[in-house]
Amino acid sequence: MKRRDFIASSTFATAGLTFGVNSWFNSNQNESFKLNYAPHFGMFKNSAPDGFLNELDFMAEQGFKSLEDNDMKKRSLEDQKAIAGRMERHGMAMGVFVAHTIYWNEPNLASGRSQWRAEFLKEIKESVEVAKRVNAKWMTVVPGHLDLRKDMGYQTANVIETLKQACDILEAHNLVMVLEPLNPRNHPGLFLTKASQAYEICKAVDSPSCKILYDIYHQQITEGNLIPNIESSWDEIAYFQIGDNPGRKEPTTGEINYPNVFKYIYEKGYRDILGMEHGNSLKGIEGEKAVIEAYRKCDSF
Repeated sequence: MKRRDFIASSTFATAGLTFGVNSWFNSNQNESFKLNYAPHFGMFKNSAPDGFLNELDFMAEQGFKSLEDNDMKKRSLEDQKAIAGRMERHGMAMGVFVAHTIYWNEPNLASGRSQWRAEFLKEIKESVEVAKRVNAKWMTVVPGHLDLRKDMGYQTANVIETLKQACDILEAHNLVMVLEPLNPRNHPGLFLTKASQAYEICKAVDSPSCKILYDIYHQQITEGNLIPNIESSWDEIAYFQIGDNPGRKEPTTGEINYPNVFKYIYEKGYRDILGMEHGNSLKGIEGEKAVIEAYRKCDSF
């Protein structure tokens, strides 16, 4: 059964509701956004049931030009190839995927221990092959937990040295690892928390393959002052992620003035991907419709 036929005959609502929802979705097909927002799988699972390829079709129909999939590396070879093929058919780009094992509760890269460094570099090599397979340019790196037995300066030097060695792998393939600072409320004890810290590390690594993933949700919690901090770290930012605060749902559901933030990013000349790394504030098709409406609203700056 074709996806549109499935939606039309589904039990989500009466015929009148089905007509209203489908009419709204159809009216938005192929309407372009100024910025390049990337949804993730599961965000439109009710509007496009029966698998991720149907979701990709739906994303493209709604005007989204990219996909973000943190779990891409964990997917089967067959699924990776199928996703890449469908994205190519729609002219969609691939956003970030997580490049390595993230240690949330114990130190790894900050420790400087040889076994952690070897594991990380092995996983970076594996991620190069995934990136080639799905036509990705960026991969997410989170240095892991603090090493509480070491001074911060030594920890920073350990992280920098490991990242330099990773760049020796990535530069040959024109790939970029993007360092993601995470907020200490949701992820207490992690080494990397602030944009300024990521900026300092990227300057020390000094490679086009080591840049910043600026997650607007995380940085609103950690330090706020979003536009000035984006400005200060601009030349090392290669990728953005989105989520409103509180709640980590779509823009317009929290305190962040996303129209102004998006306008600033656009006027700075950014045309790469902004990953929609958040949940939906409402359930079902109506919640999925609300996500698209929020992005239409915030993109109309």
